[in-house]
Amino acid sequence: MKYLERLGQYLRDVRAELKRVQWPNRREFIVYTGAVLGAVLVFGLLFWGLDNIFLALLRLVIS
Repeated sequence: MKYLERLGQYLRDVRAELKRVQWPNRREFIVYTGAVLGAVLVFGLLFWGLDNIFLALLRLVIS
């Protein structure tokens, strides 16, 4: 019984907190999404390049 009361209070608190959130407008959402996708692409390419470099070096050491 106590568990259900705490769960109910938690869900009420979450709902109240979500009402205070300042959600981004459409333009902000598009800009932020583009920034995140761009950063993921850049870091993905960076790690891919480093992985290929280290693999080539490892192959030189092994053979």
